[in-house]
Amino acid sequence: MELIALHNTLPRVFAGHNGIRSDVWQHDITLEKGKRYLISAESGTGKSSMCSYIYGYRQDYSGTITFDGVDARSLTVAQWCDVRQRHIAYLPQDMRLFGELTAMENIELKNRLTGYKTSEEIRRLFEMLGIADKQDSLVSKLSIGQQQRVAIIRTLCQPCDFIMLDEPVSHLDEENNRIVARLVCDEAQRQGAGVIATSVGNHLQMDVDKLLNL
Repeated sequence: MELIALHNTLPRVFAGHNGIRSDVWQHDITLEKGKRYLISAESGTGKSSMCSYIYGYRQDYSGTITFDGVDARSLTVAQWCDVRQRHIAYLPQDMRLFGELTAMENIELKNRLTGYKTSEEIRRLFEMLGIADKQDSLVSKLSIGQQQRVAIIRTLCQPCDFIMLDEPVSHLDEENNRIVARLVCDEAQRQGAGVIATSVGNHLQMDVDKLLNL
């Protein structure tokens, strides 16, 4: 996948609203593999909806979203599975971790499907993010910031053309923000992937090719 494009896209809940000021909604926007994008938004402007539309969780929008020119609405279930397994690595804002599993079990659940990271690589990510001692802890017992770092590791455990992160550092301090940004950008560089990160204030500290205001 080389290009994700939004053509005159708008959440249906915004239909009929006048004076929408956005670089994304009701515009033609192309997101290119290998480039880094920051989507800066205020709460309620639809950043999580945008991510859900791109990932195929929701289709309650007007306009079109295309992958290399193919309308996302035309994809079959099998094609969506392929998009999610090989083309778009996604970190949702709510993280969607399994609280009854340990941090490592959450990662292994994903990595067993992809076989992308070695056990040593995963352990190194835990160490770099300062949560090496939490590998065997239940996710439900971790702080929100620790959960966010576990979710980052899980997101990086797959091949992809785009890494899409919805508020990936909202619960992290400045130092952990820098570490996450470096890990994400290093992984994107290894794969030649694009990065799409959203934020309502605490931005992922990476150099960007384009800043879009939602």
